[in-house]
Amino acid sequence: MARGWHQVPSFHPALVRGVASYSLELFRSAPRLDVLYVPIGLGSGICGAIAVRDALGLTTKIVGVVSAAAPAYARSLALGRAVSHDVTTRIADGIACRTPDNSALEIIGAGIDRIVEVTDDEVEEAMRALFSDTHNVVEGAGAASLAALLQERSRLRGLTTAIVLTGANIDPQPFARILRHDIS
Repeated sequence: MARGWHQVPSFHPALVRGVASYSLELFRSAPRLDVLYVPIGLGSGICGAIAVRDALGLTTKIVGVVSAAAPAYARSLALGRAVSHDVTTRIADGIACRTPDNSALEIIGAGIDRIVEVTDDEVEEAMRALFSDTHNVVEGAGAASLAALLQERSRLRGLTTAIVLTGANIDPQPFARILRHDIS
């Protein structure tokens, strides 16, 4: 406190407002989106996307994405209450939530269309595709949204979709291992 710093919890209204800025930029640039895939860590990003969509009066369906190896939000939404779940993901640590935040759970439950669970293998494939096709380095949690879109591609024909890519926080060694998997 001597420096005037304040600890902010991992899910906080101020944090949601801050990360909502990327959704505002996206929706202003592409207001006619049919579907938006957003990875769920503790919930700030998806809650920001829901708030912006609703504030702009858009009809975009927002799809939450969780790791199948960290399904606490998926299980909690299905049960209608927060439940903890073990986390075993090897690559999507940015969405490795063990216990959902109750406030975030309420907002997400009221504002999303559905939840998609993605495997670590699907996430790694999405990371390879993003690097190969766009030359972007994306961490596992960030690539989860593309993994979900690819999993659901047959139901998306004719729709305008977008994904949220969050973070490039991956060390060179695991990223090289992931890239080597697909070299032929």
